[in-house]
Amino acid sequence: MQSVYALLQSKSDNLNKEEKFLYASIDKMYDLYVLILCLLVEVRDMERNHIEISKKKFLATPQELKPNTKFIDNQVFKLLDESASLNEYLVNNNLNYWKLDSEYINEILKLIKESAAYASYMETEVTTFKEDVAFVETIFKEIIAPNEKLAEYFEDKHISWVDDIPFVNTWVVKSLSQIKPNSIFKLGKLYKDDEDKQFVLDLFRKVVLNHKELEKDIVDKTPNWDAERIAEIDMILIKMAICEFLKFPSIPTRVTINEYIEISKDYSTNKSSFFINGVLDKILKDLTTSKRLNKIGRGLL
Repeated sequence: MQSVYALLQSKSDNLNKEEKFLYASIDKMYDLYVLILCLLVEVRDMERNHIEISKKKFLATPQELKPNTKFIDNQVFKLLDESASLNEYLVNNNLNYWKLDSEYINEILKLIKESAAYASYMETEVTTFKEDVAFVETIFKEIIAPNEKLAEYFEDKHISWVDDIPFVNTWVVKSLSQIKPNSIFKLGKLYKDDEDKQFVLDLFRKVVLNHKELEKDIVDKTPNWDAERIAEIDMILIKMAICEFLKFPSIPTRVTINEYIEISKDYSTNKSSFFINGVLDKILKDLTTSKRLNKIGRGLL
């Protein structure tokens, strides 16, 4: 959507340049995914460092000399720390953000230790792997994912990350939930397969190369609306949906409509979802009646 908007606004005909930018912005999302997973290890390491410093105090308390190490011994942190795929990616892509900006790690650690989840978790020294996973998922969902300072930090580092955060947070939770005891943690895949990656390019190309024809379908179904009065994002989303109707026979029409309605809720006006739903419903009926719709498989209409 953003790449289509950028190309149409700039009136550029350099498709290759925009396609490279599109893929680059998606690849950058993977950096964010890795950084957030790495943050969990950095929080553990900072707490372990605090414990070691406390032990060396001249007048260390009994609690400081024999601390509860349940948090730093969490098995999820250990598996992430030992992950070859995670560490290789960090090194190969020079993602040393947390070493340079450790104040954010300190802030997250402080919030974790002040939380009810932490207090409950630390009540006993012994835990199961299932409890370790549940605890890490809880602190991620309740403390890390919604942290505004962290979101602002990511936005400052890369402009597209502000839009990627919700998806990446969901991806992190999914990755954490799939961790198994005595296993090797492997980073998730950015694309399901080569076909998935190709879909990105195909959708982009087919929308921008056919946007005039797609716009005609929209104008025909909105006779009471001047095309210039339709919000630009709404217009692009409707074009993308029509493109999926006509050019991607394996995608169910209801899936297409639902996806673009949800996107409009985040990126367009308050009434856009209702407008887009109405327009797409009319266009879908017309395409079905005129037999321009060519969907393959059961349940695709």
